[in-house]
Amino acid sequence: MNPTNKRSKNRSRALRALLVLSLVPLAALLLAAPRETATAAGQSAGLAVSVPRVVEIPIDGVIQPFLADYVAEGLSSAASEHAALVLLTLNTPGGLDTAMRDIIQHIISSPVPVAAYVSPSGSRAASAGFYILLSADVAAMAPGTDTGASSPIFLIGGTAAQVDETLKKKAMNEAAAYLRSISGKRSRNVELAEKAVTEAKAFSDTEALNGKLIDLVAASPSELFAKLDGRSITRFDGTAVTLHLQGAVISTYEQSSKQKFLGWVAQPDVMFILLIVGLVGLYVEFTHPGLILPGVLGGISILLFLVGAQVVPINLLAILLIAGAVALFAIEAKVTSHGVLATAGVLAMLAGALILVRSPITGAGVSLGVALGFTIPFAILAVFVMRLAMRTFAMKQSMGTSELVGQTGEVRETVDGTGMVYVAGELWRARSTAKIPAGSKVRVLRVDGLVLEVEPAPVEAESQVGAAS
Repeated sequence: MNPTNKRSKNRSRALRALLVLSLVPLAALLLAAPRETATAAGQSAGLAVSVPRVVEIPIDGVIQPFLADYVAEGLSSAASEHAALVLLTLNTPGGLDTAMRDIIQHIISSPVPVAAYVSPSGSRAASAGFYILLSADVAAMAPGTDTGASSPIFLIGGTAAQVDETLKKKAMNEAAAYLRSISGKRSRNVELAEKAVTEAKAFSDTEALNGKLIDLVAASPSELFAKLDGRSITRFDGTAVTLHLQGAVISTYEQSSKQKFLGWVAQPDVMFILLIVGLVGLYVEFTHPGLILPGVLGGISILLFLVGAQVVPINLLAILLIAGAVALFAIEAKVTSHGVLATAGVLAMLAGALILVRSPITGAGVSLGVALGFTIPFAILAVFVMRLAMRTFAMKQSMGTSELVGQTGEVRETVDGTGMVYVAGELWRARSTAKIPAGSKVRVLRVDGLVLEVEPAPVEAESQVGAAS
């Protein structure tokens, strides 16, 4: 073999060996990198476990659909953050059956254990709140709280209604069966719980604890966590979980802007104010066409009122009373009744306000102060505006027959059959056989009620109007 070729082959082998040796540290680095990341992740996970997190979801008020969405989002957030526990604080008089069942379904399916806690002292978990309390993995109450009174109530237009005895028994039996199914799976006192439905029985915190409806009584969340730390609980699906809550950090899951807005709109006082503002705006717009702003504000207020009406039950009788009151105020402006019709209207509107959203479930309605504070000014304003409108119409009618014929004005809204013209300092509805574009000058031919019949003004008239302007 040629010595030169031999040396060349040796050099090639040496280069290949060097290349392989140089790749070994690189491979080692590549293999070591994931292990380092995994170790760091394990350490981070270890730190997260050492300081358990509790997500608090407060329910304060009537159980409504937007609250069910809020609870569902909170439970989902707790699961994504690997929280040790969800603390569902309750202070509710009850609420809608559909929203209650939605909340319970999410509690049962939550991967994170849920502790329902009636708190603070003086709070209650009545009606639908009792079902939610018993459905949780842990049921607790603060001293001085109560729960129960869960008999179904039939509402028509926001008020309790008498129903057929057979239908009543059917609803009662179904509600009792539903309560037995959830409380039985939680190993609670099914017979005593059922009395909250069949006998509308309510329980203090001590009675609920002694009756084995709840698991414990705690004066504060920290005391609750201390009592639950190390306790083994059985989930709804039968799996056992041991709670580790020593040094737990609480974070409150806040409502979204949309949920806060719905909660604000659904307040009885706010709903009544929106209704009155809406009626005032539309009333002024109808009696004084062309102002635009009152009509826009009135329309928006009525729409917001209807949004609130989708959340809480509205009493239809209250709407009829308020509509009747508006009609009485309008008649008062036309008829001399020495204030009798206006007084009747005020009383009708007050009655409608006080029963607008009041129901046995909510236990609340429009406050008397708000009802008086908006009813009386509305009555005065309605009568005044109507009388002012009647005088204005009378003046227009008088002016139309004596002075408007022959006057020249400007088209503000294209007259194509009908339109709007500006004559004698006021906007008028006008009609013409010819199409007259906006900005053109017109001459009044005759007056038909509150409508002016016009024609395109001669060139001379347009020049005069232009010179005068």
